[in-house]
Amino acid sequence: MTRYVRRFSRTERTLHWANALGFFVLLASGLVLYLPSLSVLVGRRPLVKDVHFWSGIGWVSLLAAIAVLGDRRGLVRTARDVDRFGSDDVRFLLGRRPAPQGRFNAGQKLNTVLTAAFTLLFFVSGMLLWLGERDTRFRLAGTVILHDGLMYVSLLLLVGHLYLAVIHPATRHALRGITLGTVDAEWAARHHAKWTPE
Repeated sequence: MTRYVRRFSRTERTLHWANALGFFVLLASGLVLYLPSLSVLVGRRPLVKDVHFWSGIGWVSLLAAIAVLGDRRGLVRTARDVDRFGSDDVRFLLGRRPAPQGRFNAGQKLNTVLTAAFTLLFFVSGMLLWLGERDTRFRLAGTVILHDGLMYVSLLLLVGHLYLAVIHPATRHALRGITLGTVDAEWAARHHAKWTPE
């Protein structure tokens, strides 16, 4: 009989899925604005711009609300887990064995840090673009390049994340953790040997 251990709290899972939902809405509306063929197909550019802007505001507001109203102590523990980067993490990224990992492996830590940084950069650059359309003092050189560049890098990270979460046989078991909160205890022991579940 399979034994499961808790890996992610309800707050962590809610934060993950709120981030995913917001990102997909922003990606879809952003691509309509960015790609001329989609822009022509959809039309209503001013409406799509409004959807994109207000979705961005809603995305960041929702993430902040979950962080404030959810299990703050648990999120601080998670931040500490992600922040600890040791020699085993370096070996893991270099593909060397043995490289036992904690609750998050080095790739997950890197993805979490990049996601948080990109969220902030998307928000700041998006606000500058929006304000720049209303007041030329906010038109800064490179803002469009930053916003578009973040989109390209985020797309690459998303493809890699989805591949590991849904397709790759060794890691797709982790998907249960972010949906239901628990993972197979044997899988956890193999892939996260330094982690001691509660």
